[in-house]
Amino acid sequence: MYHNPFIYCPKCRSEMAPGLNNYNSCSSETCNFVQYENPTPVVAAVVEHGDKQVVLGHNALWPKGWFGLITGFVEMYEDPAGTVIREVKEEIGLDAEIVSFIGHYTFKRMNQLIIAYHVKATGEIVLTDEIDEVKVVPFDQVKYWPAGTGYALRDLLQSLGYDPQERPFK
Repeated sequence: MYHNPFIYCPKCRSEMAPGLNNYNSCSSETCNFVQYENPTPVVAAVVEHGDKQVVLGHNALWPKGWFGLITGFVEMYEDPAGTVIREVKEEIGLDAEIVSFIGHYTFKRMNQLIIAYHVKATGEIVLTDEIDEVKVVPFDQVKYWPAGTGYALRDLLQSLGYDPQERPFK
């Protein structure tokens, strides 16, 4: 489980135990509380900037040399398409418009559902406290990584006729 399971039921204070489908559930016969661990929705943007180039960002909290797509959490009552436009503006200062929906991907380690879009962006890239470095890489040279957002990048490039190569994690 991604989250720490409850030890006691937050409704009736009985002990929790594995229940139906192995979900952490209240052991009381009169209580129906189940601790579901639904994934968190996250958007990812393959940001096309310039002529067939993708913007990869380095999050300030990541190890040196790690770059990825621009991502962000879908906020309450927010539409994922609106979220991806907002995140591109907030994280790298670009105005973006959606070209296409790429697909959805799981990121099991973080219990996230990634909703990926291809966006075209204009303007000047602005670094922030969150994204402290970027790489702008031509579509025919960018390599994907074998995880959720990397698969979105791979799938987009393949749909555009490219043969992207994998960059394994080290």
